[in-house]
Amino acid sequence: MDDERLRGETPGLSLREAIRAARMEAAERSGVIVELRDATLARLSMLNELLDPVFAQVPLEHVDLFDRGLMPGEIPRLFIDMVAHVTLARDRRTYRFLQDTRSGRHVLAESTNPNDIVDAVTRYIARRLIAREQAMVSVGAPPEIEAAVPHPAPHHPAAAAPAAAEARRGGTLPFLLGLVLGALAMAALAIFYPEVTDRLWLR
Repeated sequence: MDDERLRGETPGLSLREAIRAARMEAAERSGVIVELRDATLARLSMLNELLDPVFAQVPLEHVDLFDRGLMPGEIPRLFIDMVAHVTLARDRRTYRFLQDTRSGRHVLAESTNPNDIVDAVTRYIARRLIAREQAMVSVGAPPEIEAAVPHPAPHHPAAAAPAAAEARRGGTLPFLLGLVLGALAMAALAIFYPEVTDRLWLR
């Protein structure tokens, strides 16, 4: 039998049959994958509905913090915001609430009970809201205005000395001017009215 197959008289499995069998196997695997994906989406959709009342309580001014949405794909995810999402573990029963940070991905909660994940997401939303409020207070608060208190002008001895000298010069100049004018008046009186001058000297 083997000798006949080697001589080509009795061909074995043809390539066409092998390709057909491979396609059937791939279809079966794809069907399983699709079924698992559909099951994952169904469980995440149920969780998404449980979160509706929680997100309904988010104040309108903070709605932009969150971007909730169910994202189908090879690994379906329920996004809470840009950095946190919920997915299912490999057993397709355990919910995993994950957050992406600079130091890597962290597991915030993990449970087969969807209500536990709802509570974890609720706490996460509360922390995000408090962080936003604190940031708004620290950035937008008006600076504290202190009451204006009058302060005495600083005393500078170096500046006071020139001012005193200027004051003395201001008093000396009129005095000298008065002496000069008085002398001129006496001289004019002696020239034009000598008799008056004589009387003043006789007194």
